[in-house]
Amino acid sequence: MIDTTLTRRQVLHGIAAGTATTGLAGAATTKRPTRKIVGLRADESFDRARDAADDVYRELDFGSVGKAVAGTFSEKALKGLRKNPKVRYVEDDGTVRALSQTLPWGVDRVDADVLHSNGETGNGADIAILDTGIDDDHPDLQANLGTGKDFTGTGTWDDDNGHGTHCAGIANAINNSQGVVGVSTEATLHSVKVLYSSGSGVFSDVAAGIEYVANQGWDVGSMSLGDSTGSSALQDAVEYARNNGVFLVAAAGNSGPCSDCVGYPAAYPEVMAVSSTNSSDGLSSFSSTGPEVDIAAPGSNVYSTYVGGGYDTLSGTSMACPHVAGAGGQLMANGASNSNARYTLAETAEDIGLGNDEQGAGLLDAKAAVGREDPSVTTDGGVPGQGSVTMYGELHDMGAGANSADVWFAWGFQNEGFPHTTGRQSLSSPGEFTAVVDGLRDGETIQFKAVAEDNDDGDRDEGTVHLEATLMPKP
Repeated sequence: MIDTTLTRRQVLHGIAAGTATTGLAGAATTKRPTRKIVGLRADESFDRARDAADDVYRELDFGSVGKAVAGTFSEKALKGLRKNPKVRYVEDDGTVRALSQTLPWGVDRVDADVLHSNGETGNGADIAILDTGIDDDHPDLQANLGTGKDFTGTGTWDDDNGHGTHCAGIANAINNSQGVVGVSTEATLHSVKVLYSSGSGVFSDVAAGIEYVANQGWDVGSMSLGDSTGSSALQDAVEYARNNGVFLVAAAGNSGPCSDCVGYPAAYPEVMAVSSTNSSDGLSSFSSTGPEVDIAAPGSNVYSTYVGGGYDTLSGTSMACPHVAGAGGQLMANGASNSNARYTLAETAEDIGLGNDEQGAGLLDAKAAVGREDPSVTTDGGVPGQGSVTMYGELHDMGAGANSADVWFAWGFQNEGFPHTTGRQSLSSPGEFTAVVDGLRDGETIQFKAVAEDNDDGDRDEGTVHLEATLMPKP
């Protein structure tokens, strides 16, 4: 299938090209003669058309089918040729063009193509597609394919449905001047086949697939699947994978319009739940919503890879999910942990004006997430002690170009600002940090916030303010 829809970027590119072409105002132009093809009967000599031509470009002999001469001809010559019974046809020697790569609107909308231009490709990350498999010889996927495993009993992880291949292309189709391009373009794709050719499966197979992904040490698990009810085994599996460093992403579900209807495994807290938007930044009519939604991504009418080496347009939160998985792969290729990747994607998401239960933190912004310049820190609460408070924070990102960041807490008594700071700690990688304020009176309340400053150019970030009171003595 050829996608003839022009993206905003393609339209702008076309305008720019037109401006360049017409830049020499008043220059004289010469109209090139239109080349024609004259088709002859098989028993006719080339001379019939050759002698009538002003210029012969090519002669073609198709045996018993016939002959043809391509060249330029005067109108008088063409008129005579059209009347000759030994001339089968006269037609324009038309122009054909290479079928160039299509930039899907979703990849364009989340600005992943800007990342590609900046050299961000996801190279080094491992993205597992837990689905119906992946077409193992698709020209837009083959070079990115790693290993895989079948959990359905078919004996192969090759796709026999199409759904998994479509999701794989959204996440990580190659940037190769043909077909489509993914959010990430050079990560390694792994096919974890947990759904049958019908597109359905069972909890135990999905749980086994998630366990397998965790045991392989892969970075991202993309799950465009779900059910309205959960499973204890499935919940155990996602917790296990999260604890082993896997960034899990799942489709929120296609039960819309509805409220509080996010399916499983997306509804589990260990998983980033993705709702779907359309090309107008509205909520897709089919998208499930609820408090478990973490982020939104394009899911309506998405053009991507399909089985048989082809392409197709599909809609669903299934299509939204791999947009986030591809961006997560980009972050983890750059060294982010699963929790760092999830935090950064939410922190940099674009508010498009939908409700929190519809968009979560907002619409995925891959460029802002992967190209984040400033450090990122959160205040994670406190633990009261007798005359003391232990403060907790987490550094999620050191900032672009920084090899380390200083972290500390700013604090003060309630309603008195932040006149005091704890000692600085230097971190060479993202992670948790703590500090203790003591010498306080029992029952006294302080306010505090985590602060981070990168050691490259001094960019700073602050976490939210937290209140904590010291313990009162037991009576």
